[in-house]
Amino acid sequence: MTKQRLRFFERLPSQGHITDVDKYLYQPPEPKYKLVIIGTGTIGQEHMYVATLLGRAQVHGIYDRSAHSMDVAERNFKAYSEKPLVRYANLHEACADKDADAIMICTPNYTHFDIFKTAIATGKPVFLEKPMATTLEHAAAMVSACDNYSAPVQIGLQYRYKAQYVEAVHEIAVRKAIGDVKTISLSEYRPPFLDKVSQWNKFSHYSGGTLIEKCCHYFDLMNLIADAKPERVYASGGRAVNFHEFEQEGVASDIDDHAFVIVDYQNGVRGNFTLNMFSHKFTEELIVCGDQGRLLASEVFDIHQRSPCEASISVELGEAGASRSTKVSYASDIEASGHHGATFYEHEAFMDQLDGVQQSSATVVEGLWSIIVAAAAQQSIACGEPVIIEQFLETHNLVEQIKR
Repeated sequence: MTKQRLRFFERLPSQGHITDVDKYLYQPPEPKYKLVIIGTGTIGQEHMYVATLLGRAQVHGIYDRSAHSMDVAERNFKAYSEKPLVRYANLHEACADKDADAIMICTPNYTHFDIFKTAIATGKPVFLEKPMATTLEHAAAMVSACDNYSAPVQIGLQYRYKAQYVEAVHEIAVRKAIGDVKTISLSEYRPPFLDKVSQWNKFSHYSGGTLIEKCCHYFDLMNLIADAKPERVYASGGRAVNFHEFEQEGVASDIDDHAFVIVDYQNGVRGNFTLNMFSHKFTEELIVCGDQGRLLASEVFDIHQRSPCEASISVELGEAGASRSTKVSYASDIEASGHHGATFYEHEAFMDQLDGVQQSSATVVEGLWSIIVAAAAQQSIACGEPVIIEQFLETHNLVEQIKR
């Protein structure tokens, strides 16, 4: 049985008189594993904090090509941890550290493939941030490389762990609350891409394109809920507002800022996804209709008002049964730790895998499928025609990889 945590009390100044010898409910778990974080930018630092908050592993060492990024990460780390950090001189040294139990790759998208090859050469468990790669060729090669890999490899498709989507999937797949799924509608409205080192996320060559970089999360959720393989993808999108005048070393930004994507699945389920990246606050919405009812899951995060995230889920059954609407959330310390708590539970899943407990975290094949839908949508936008997935897979030599 997991011991209850009382973080609110253990962090109160008035509880400072409780020394280590008297700590029981206040005693954090003893870290079992040592992690190496490759990439100490925004998401790398989030993983460092979440790993420390969870306490099942400690951040053992860090590596980034930018010494400044490591300086900032180390300074921020010291604000919440007294553990010493190893700073590696190069990637090989970081991955090969015999004292490290697992490797977390949190670097820019375009570096994932080469770093992943170095990481798996060690035989250690690997956590790889989304998207797993920027090209289908690289993603397929990564799937093949994992065929006989005995250690866990987890893809960071963390939206699976957002509170409203956890509850939605449970209602749909376990409780069968709305019957057989027929249609899925997902949307995200949000501000533009944030600043990154060298502004890599403003260029498709480095990010993989907006639908791969930003939307693989949603295509993974859609694939999960449809519980079938996509058959046909049609998309319309482009750039209406963002980064028209942005250049880096004379190269103009080329990423889309909005899109509409329709996905037909082999089992007859139809999905659609809407993206808008010139909204003034973050809003996500999932609507799933079955033959017995409708499910609505939503999330609103107003950065300008600095208000907490508000997430909810509704099951609407009409005369078929009891309808209900519920606010959903995680404990406040966990919600504040990153991506409204999703990163925390993503770490729980990774730690469970290290313990030998099978989890529903995203596999490399599921990571590949999220990119297949995104890449097909980007091709559809470019050519103005629907993309037939069977033909798309053959063109990109992916038939064998998706059988795994």
